[in-house]
Amino acid sequence: MEALMQSAPLMISGIIRYAAAAHGDREIVSRLVDEPTWRHDWASAEERAGRLAQALIRLGIGDGDRVTSLAWNTHRHLELFYGVPGLGAVLHTANPRLGDEQIAFTINHAGSRVLFFERNFLELVERLRPRLEHIEHYVMLTDAERLLDNGLGASGYEALLAAEEGGFAWPLFDENRAAFLCYTSGTTGDPKGVLYSHRSVVLHAMAGGLGGALGFTAFDAIMPCQSLYHATAWGLPFIAAVNGCKMVLPCDRMDAASLHSLIHEEGVTFSGGVPTIWTMYLDHLARTGEKPGTLRQLVIGGSAVPRAMAESFQRDHGVAVRQLWGMTETSPMGVIATPTPKLAAEGEDEMDEVIWTRQGRMQFGIELKIVDEEGAKLPHDSESSGALLVRGPWVIGRYYRAEASATDADGWFDTGDIATIDRFGFMRITDRKKDVIKSGGEWISSIDLENVAAACPGVRIAAVVGIFHPKWEERPLLAIEPHEGSIVTPEKVKAYLEPRIVRWWMPDAIVITPVPLTATGKIDKKVLRDRYRDHLADADAV
Repeated sequence: MEALMQSAPLMISGIIRYAAAAHGDREIVSRLVDEPTWRHDWASAEERAGRLAQALIRLGIGDGDRVTSLAWNTHRHLELFYGVPGLGAVLHTANPRLGDEQIAFTINHAGSRVLFFERNFLELVERLRPRLEHIEHYVMLTDAERLLDNGLGASGYEALLAAEEGGFAWPLFDENRAAFLCYTSGTTGDPKGVLYSHRSVVLHAMAGGLGGALGFTAFDAIMPCQSLYHATAWGLPFIAAVNGCKMVLPCDRMDAASLHSLIHEEGVTFSGGVPTIWTMYLDHLARTGEKPGTLRQLVIGGSAVPRAMAESFQRDHGVAVRQLWGMTETSPMGVIATPTPKLAAEGEDEMDEVIWTRQGRMQFGIELKIVDEEGAKLPHDSESSGALLVRGPWVIGRYYRAEASATDADGWFDTGDIATIDRFGFMRITDRKKDVIKSGGEWISSIDLENVAAACPGVRIAAVVGIFHPKWEERPLLAIEPHEGSIVTPEKVKAYLEPRIVRWWMPDAIVITPVPLTATGKIDKKVLRDRYRDHLADADAV
């Protein structure tokens, strides 16, 4: 028997239309490249996104056509998030921190016909142009006054919008139509495309705002420090619009002093990003003696959150820190570390131990399981570790332009992570499959070692990789990048580790060096493994 309820497709344009109607005067504040700070609201953003859609139609862009952005966290990029998929096209958010070859690969692989780019990417785009196979139109994200001379024939974004009449009527179409094309970082090969649908984006936005997830209200002011080009900034542009939040966009200025000024000037209550950003911000607060003002919550993902950093934010500044785990293939929300009554009943010490040492518990819409090497499901006892599999309505089914499915026959996607799940339902990543260290037949978790080392005074980033050892097969090498002005030595780090880890986990080498990061701000362990591949080759093999 069929139900007798109305049926309407879940559309990204429906989010911005709702934001404009329900809380149209809620402010959007955006820093820009060499322009004054821009201020408008959700009603204006909806109107401008409609003009953008009209402009793209005038350029010949229609259903299923791909459009690429090379852009920072700004209001114009936010408008692309709504205007492009709103007309039925697909927005590919290119990662400007990749190398030229990989950027060109993703744009060509996407088959994009229009490229929107920031003024400070002009030199990059001019270098890329000979390699770009399908781009027909270039648009610089700037006003007419600041449009730079260029050999691309690029028009200016504001002039493009001004030429349209506005009042765009957002079309309705199948909610399973493609909306965003996001690429993995490609550290182990060519980046792979993940094609989000309107349906998956809307469901992700609705789930992300729930109290058991991020729990936003219209009183929140959100400053995303995860890049808009990386997995749609964890869906925040849509979660914020659904919940009527103020948006504060920092452009490309993610240094601690710039973020601190925005937090105070705009009353930011929430932010998120990778651990390196917040390690630097915490160091800034310690050096200056300043306080984080209205900031009350951080959600940190991308890699494991050092417990010492999270506790310092909570203890010294009253800022709650939640871990989030996800990946481009999960849109990216997978688990968030939020407490439960059952966990709270165990007492504060037990709750803190779980919250600070686990990535989080599954959210509505996501299923998790861990399996052994034969594919058998493992118990949720916090001890059994296995391959982490996920499935759900915003989890990948197949990579863009790939023939084979990315899942098994039952729809489970293998994340490439090794994890445990405890009796409270909290998942803990113990390592990536490619990063776990096998030493003399025993497993060493690089993540656990990093978390301990990161709490050593003066340490900014700690990274652990397994490298060849003639006797033990692999042994851990610990790379340490100190905070500016801090003096950290291998001897100091070793003395700190000795009472805190089992003896055979002690790294065979501790090096003080800048730690390389990927284009998404994660530790680039491939570079470290290559750099120190033979570091222990002459070690005593007796």
